[in-house]
Amino acid sequence: MALHVKHLSGDKRRAITVETVIELAAEQNPNDITTAAIANRMGLSQGALFKHFPNKDAILSAVMEWVSKRLLSRVDKAVQSIASPTAALEAMFMAHVSFVAEHPGVPRMLFGELQHASDTAPKRMAQTLISHYRERIHKFIEAGKAEGELYSGLDNDAAVSLFVGSIQGLVMQSLLAGDVKKLAQEAPRVFNIYLRGIRSA
Repeated sequence: MALHVKHLSGDKRRAITVETVIELAAEQNPNDITTAAIANRMGLSQGALFKHFPNKDAILSAVMEWVSKRLLSRVDKAVQSIASPTAALEAMFMAHVSFVAEHPGVPRMLFGELQHASDTAPKRMAQTLISHYRERIHKFIEAGKAEGELYSGLDNDAAVSLFVGSIQGLVMQSLLAGDVKKLAQEAPRVFNIYLRGIRSA
């Protein structure tokens, strides 16, 4: 990467900066990532990095924007043309797991930003992403109840939280084990248990 970055346009450099941060987050605690480490990985000086981002918060905001666009686009594409709400939920679940398996630094970044006590721009962006994600799950749960696929008395908020929590649990276990392949192996079985709990009798 270092051999080519210096000759790229500003937009390309910004995109590669985001990718670099996500790569570093997969290797270490995101809170420990410094602008010096980012610049070094890219083969640039910190001064060159700051030509495109005024500070570290701006870099992290760009990362959160990238994550939000890519993840929501991935799940939206996965559910296109799927008529069954429960099948759409499964497609969304698997698309999310696949995204994390490809970018293991992403959940580390999200968890890291959400743990900050202060109200930072990256933290707000992470919260907004989660809110938009939950809205999509809620829509399919409502549709599933309306079409008789899901239990009519289902607590929507609890079902949404359990959906998100199931993925978070899988991600956390894979990170602890240091093996993202476990995500793809475990995800279908975990989703089937989730679905049995919310499906109509």
